[in-house]
Amino acid sequence: MPLLPLLILAASSAGSQVPAAPSPAASTPAYVPRRGGRLFISPMGEPFRPDTREASGLAEWFNQADRNHDGRLTLDEMQGDADRFFAILDVNHDAEIDPDEIEHYETAIAPEIASGAHFEAAAIGAVGPGEADGGHRDGHGGHRHGGGGFSRDSSLDGHQGASRFGLLDLPEPVTAADANFNRGVSREEFQQAAGQRFLALDLDHHGYLTLCDLDKILPAPAAQPNHDFDHDSPSGATESPPVPDHY
Repeated sequence: MPLLPLLILAASSAGSQVPAAPSPAASTPAYVPRRGGRLFISPMGEPFRPDTREASGLAEWFNQADRNHDGRLTLDEMQGDADRFFAILDVNHDAEIDPDEIEHYETAIAPEIASGAHFEAAAIGAVGPGEADGGHRDGHGGHRHGGGGFSRDSSLDGHQGASRFGLLDLPEPVTAADANFNRGVSREEFQQAAGQRFLALDLDHHGYLTLCDLDKILPAPAAQPNHDFDHDSPSGATESPPVPDHY
């Protein structure tokens, strides 16, 4: 009986305690957006995604392609870099980039170009039911000139697809290399396209490209005579879809 008042007092004290607030460490961390630099897509279609805003995707590609690091990118070096990227795209190693490998490029390697992959067909209503097959209607996703030229509808303004992030007005740089329109890109066609694109970028006909000169013509050079390329006024960068960690 003498212990009863003490037990009642202890129970009353425990019930009146305020629950402790959760520690800051247990709270949900705030979302931190990606703060990388602007995407750059090389003349042959390879994406470069800098880790920081201060870094340059163009410089990353140039330094990679400039094998002897003399500050001058030659035709041989550009074609050599194109051959390296071709080996990445040619997943089954049969010396041709087939439609499945093109689809892999457009969806897994450079998904940022997807918003412009069908720009021509969509603009003129040419894509009907069952034709939206990954950008390969008639084997070319609407592109009509292998190696560089494009038939663009006059109602469209600015750049589309990969041309928003590169040096040339090539909405889909890989399929643009399909010179014979057989729904595949051979190693020879890719090499030929690299040569044509080198000439298109060598505006002063030096026989080599420099990083400084290329930086001046982002995102695309103006139209030049005797080149089978269409160039329009640059447009602003747009939001891109999530990018893969690797390919």
